[in-house]
Amino acid sequence: MDVQTESVEIVQKKEITKAKKAARNKNIFTVSLFIAPALFVYLLYVVYPIFATFNYSLYNWDGTTVGTFVGLGNYTALFNDAIFWTALKNNVWVIATSVFVQIPLGLIMALMLFAPIRGIRLFNTVYFLPFLMSTVAVGMLWILMFDPINGIINVLVNSLGFENVSWLSDENVAMFAVLLVVVWQFSPFYMILFKSAIVGIPEELYEAAQIDGANPWQKFRSITIPLLMPTIVSSSILAIVGSLKAFDIFYIMTGGGPNGATELMGTYMFKQAFVNFNMGYASAIAFLMFFIALIVTIIIQVIESRRKRVGGYE
Repeated sequence: MDVQTESVEIVQKKEITKAKKAARNKNIFTVSLFIAPALFVYLLYVVYPIFATFNYSLYNWDGTTVGTFVGLGNYTALFNDAIFWTALKNNVWVIATSVFVQIPLGLIMALMLFAPIRGIRLFNTVYFLPFLMSTVAVGMLWILMFDPINGIINVLVNSLGFENVSWLSDENVAMFAVLLVVVWQFSPFYMILFKSAIVGIPEELYEAAQIDGANPWQKFRSITIPLLMPTIVSSSILAIVGSLKAFDIFYIMTGGGPNGATELMGTYMFKQAFVNFNMGYASAIAFLMFFIALIVTIIIQVIESRRKRVGGYE
C-alpha cells in the first residue's frame, strides 16, 4: 500500500512539474509574442544600421556606384585628419558645457520653481519656452541677435563701452557664441527632469532634517543631491550622447566655420557624405561617434554601479 501511495505521489509530482513547465513555456511564448514587433523594429532601425554603417566604412564609396574595399583605410586616414581631431576637440567642449553648465543650470532652475515666489507658474512656462522652439528658428533668431552691426548683443556690448564683436565670424569667439545658444535652448530639458525627480523626494525627510537643526545647504547636500544622483547620472549620459551627435544648431549658425573653429564630428560627417560624396569616410566618422558614445556610457554606468555597491553618494 505504501509503495502504491509513493508511486501515486511521484506521478502527481511529475504531472505538477509538467504542468508548471507547460505554463512557463506558454508565458514565455506569450511574452515573446508581445515583444516581437518592438524587437523587430529595434533590430531593423537601430541594430542593423550600426552594423551596416561599419560595413560601409570599410569601403571607398560615393553612395551610388560599387564601392572599393579598403579595409580599415578610412579609419587610418581619419586618425591622420587634422580636421577630424579639431572636430573631436570641439565635441569635447560641447560635452563639457553640457555636463558642467547645462545640467547644473537645469538643477538651479528646477530648485527655483519650488521657491515661494509669486507667479511661479509664469516662470515655469518662460523657462521651458526655449526648448519648445524649433532648432532652425533658434539658430536664425540668434544669428540676428549676433549680427555684428545691428544685433542686440552688440548693442548691449556698445552700451558697456566696448567695440562690436564679430561673434560668428571670429575664430576666437564663434564656439563660445554657439555654446551659449546650446545652453540657452537645452537647459530647460534638464530642468524638467530635475523638477520631476524633486517632486518624488518625500517631504518627511526635509521635515526630519529641520527638526535636527539642518540648514538649507545641509538639507540640499545630504538629502536633495543623493536622491537626485540617479537623475544626474541619466542626465549626464543624455548630455554626453547628445553632445556627440550635435549637428543642427552648429550647422545652421556657422556651418562649422569660421575656418573650422566650430566644426563638429556631425557637421564634418555631413560634409563628407553630402558635399564630398565620400560615404565610406563619412560612415567611419559616424561609427566612431557611436563607438565613443558607447564607451563613455559604459564607463559612466560602471562608475555608477560601483558607487551603489559601496553605498551612497556622499
